[in-house]
Amino acid sequence: MSHEFFIIGDVHGCFYTLEEMIRHWDADHETLIFLGDLIDRGNYSSKVLEKCMELQRSYTNCIVLKGNHEYEFIEYYDKGENLNWTRQCGEKTLHDFDQNNIDHKKIRNWFKSLSLKYETDFLMITHAGISETDNPYNEDHDDSVLWNRKSLKNIGKLQIHGHTPLKNAEPLFNQNSNSVNIDTGAVYGYGLTGLKISGDSSILEVINIPTDIRDTLETFI
Repeated sequence: MSHEFFIIGDVHGCFYTLEEMIRHWDADHETLIFLGDLIDRGNYSSKVLEKCMELQRSYTNCIVLKGNHEYEFIEYYDKGENLNWTRQCGEKTLHDFDQNNIDHKKIRNWFKSLSLKYETDFLMITHAGISETDNPYNEDHDDSVLWNRKSLKNIGKLQIHGHTPLKNAEPLFNQNSNSVNIDTGAVYGYGLTGLKISGDSSILEVINIPTDIRDTLETFI
């Protein structure tokens, strides 16, 4: 396993922005980790999924974590509806999937297989971070690592997470919880952030790729 990490925040269908970010990945020396929320809101959820699945197939040092939007698609597929998801962004994603002949069952099963965390002796990487809760891995609980928006607790490791979009291009470091939020709101035009981390959790480089207008411009839906 590689000794350094390249961690990418919430992509949300911003395929062309992601393509530019991937150019900064050193596949020979870095483990690539996606924080989840690959789909929804942006124009190219299907292209983002195909890219991430291809990377995961081709590289053993590519890890994709589950976000709440992946969880919501699973709920939609399993139960036949998820009004919270379809009303907010799911209808657009379903249209994109159908336009590109995306197999819903295949995607559901892949989402189901995704881990909730990546952990080392020095790092904890999840979609939304760990707060003061009895079971942070209870997926349908508001305080889980899929949904949490409460203050994070200091677990003695650097926590890296996304989920709560920031309104600028700078990731947010919280000294009290020893955590970094790298969801810089790519789909809202603030850019996609990638974080290069050493094996002992030192931050080596912060990369922000400005959002490609094709990913969010309405005429490209």
